[in-house]
Parts: sequence; structure tokens; C-alpha cells
Amino acid sequence: KGANRRYFEDTLCKTLRFRAKHYGNFSIKCSQSTLMIEPLDDMADIDGMFESASRVFGIVGISRCAVCEKDMKSIEATVREYIPQFLVGKKTFKVIAKRSDKRFPLDSMKICAEVGGYVLSSVPHIRVDVHEPEIVVHVEIREFGAYIHAGQFKGAGGMPVGTNGKAMLLISGGIDSPVAGYMIAKRG
Repeated sequence: KGANRRYFEDTLCKTLRFRAKHYGNFSIKCSQSTLMIEPLDDMADIDGMFESASRVFGIVGISRCAVCEKDMKSIEATVREYIPQFLVGKKTFKVIAKRSDKRFPLDSMKICAEVGGYVLSSVPHIRVDVHEPEIVVHVEIREFGAYIHAGQFKGAGGMPVGTNGKAMLLISGGIDSPVAGYMIAKRG
């Protein structure tokens, strides 16, 4: 937190860049404590990188998203095409919008209302529940594009490996030693 946040983010990006080498060419960017991992070509193994990134200490949650231009027509087309697959079998949803690019003409509440309308017209069986939704649709307006995703998978959590010094672990024949090692690794 505070002045040393950049150190933790840089360490996490370094770890992800190392892992990404095994799955192809990826661009890894960090903006406002959110990491964006984008494939640079069609040969990149997105599924493998997604699975690998979900096991990296320091990542709390991970989502697949669609990227589009920062205008409501592009956002509408992307929501109508990309989001319905995540709503199969769901009865309720809500939309959360983040607008880090304040030059975008609509504020977060208006973006939520517009995107909610797109979802309701695309998936007729679903309804809005802002208090206890089964799934949350996210729209993030960033400097370099609009990111749209729904549902979030749990990451490994903890601190990025290498941020809190070094440790040694002696492994015995029981289960306690590996569990202790995992817990230490999770603390960085």
C-alpha cells in the first residue's frame, strides 16, 4: 500500500512475464493495480496462460475479457456478442462500471444503465438484482480501450513471490511441511 505499491506490481509483472514465455507472445500491462495480459498473435496459448496466471501468488481474481473501442456503439456490440455466454443458467445480474478515463462522455451510473439495457435485450430470461446478483458484468473504461467481462475466478492471492525476503523449508514425511511451505510462499 502507498508508496511501495509499484514495487509489488513490478515484481508481479516480472513473474507473469516469466510464465508467459512458455505460452507464446503476450503483452503485460499494469494500470491502477489491474494487470492486463493480452496475446500478441494467434499462436499464443490463452487457455494455458490463464491457468498459469491463476496460480501466481499476488493475483486475487482473474477474468477473461473482451476489448473494444471506447464508444457506446462498440461497447454495445461487444456486450451483445460476448456476455450472453456467461449468463447461461443464471437468473440475475448487475453491471458495475469503472471509468478511469474521465474524458469518456458518460459517467459510471449511465454506463451501467446502458449496458444493463443491452444485456436485458440480448438475454430475455434474465433480470437485474443489484443486491444479490448471481453474476456481475464489469465494464472498465481505461485509457487504451474498454474492457468487458463477467464472472471472476479466484486467484492464488497472497503477496508476489520475492517481495518479502527468502526462507528455507525442511520437508518431513507428513503433510504439515508442504502446507507450511505453501503458506510461506503465499506471504511472498
